[in-house]
Amino acid sequence: MKPKNVISSISNSQIKNLVLLQKKAKARKEQGIFVVEGIKMFEEAKEAGLLIKAYTSESFYDAVTKEHSDYFDSLDVEILTDAVFKEASDTQTPQGILGTVKISEYSPEAILKHPEACLLLLEDIRDPGNLGTMIRTAEGAGITGIIMNGSSVDSYNPKVIRSTMGSIYRVPFCYVDDFKQILADIKNRGVTVFAAHLMGRPYDTEGSFRGKCAFLIGNEANGLSEEISSMADTLIKIPMAGKVESLNAAVAAAILMYEAARQRRK
Repeated sequence: MKPKNVISSISNSQIKNLVLLQKKAKARKEQGIFVVEGIKMFEEAKEAGLLIKAYTSESFYDAVTKEHSDYFDSLDVEILTDAVFKEASDTQTPQGILGTVKISEYSPEAILKHPEACLLLLEDIRDPGNLGTMIRTAEGAGITGIIMNGSSVDSYNPKVIRSTMGSIYRVPFCYVDDFKQILADIKNRGVTVFAAHLMGRPYDTEGSFRGKCAFLIGNEANGLSEEISSMADTLIKIPMAGKVESLNAAVAAAILMYEAARQRRK
């Protein structure tokens, strides 16, 4: 049965909060929730039991419940006029469905204790699309966890969320204030740290990534800081043809992650 009340004003407190959650990392952190938008992201959260509340446009509600009358069963749902939903949405062409999801918290200790660790370590990654792509690729390549320094972009930024295509629900990640200390901890656990660096040696040494390892990827414009790269066990680079010096941070990370996956499969 369709709920009686339909939110028809952008001044509604829930709508204001949805907009705030999508714009401000501080609000997401304080409330411990983030917003997911679109059918795929919504349904994955729904199936995993992660949804706190659903928000749908009138037209989407009418269309989906006509085909699947139980679509919103057991969910706390609010219906918005199409105009209000568009205002609440962070996308140019809204699909008519979004939801709030509880932020998952992973500790560095939980990530580091994996017996066959293969980690992605990120310093000052600023582009949401890059981070989202890295998280998505990390799942595909079997990376066991991602650790970022505190100045990297917020993982629950709407652009990051969309770019992960659902991997945000499944890949363990955390932020740390003392990146140097976590690097020291990682090395003390017998994890070999490889830093992607222009001064490195070609990475393609067969077998080098079969043990416990971690890949350091730096800022899109400036790469890794000298202080952090000096802590790596080995500086590596991706062999290049032509006059290309480097690749996009997400592309470089993907190549290294999948090379590790290939070697480990052997």
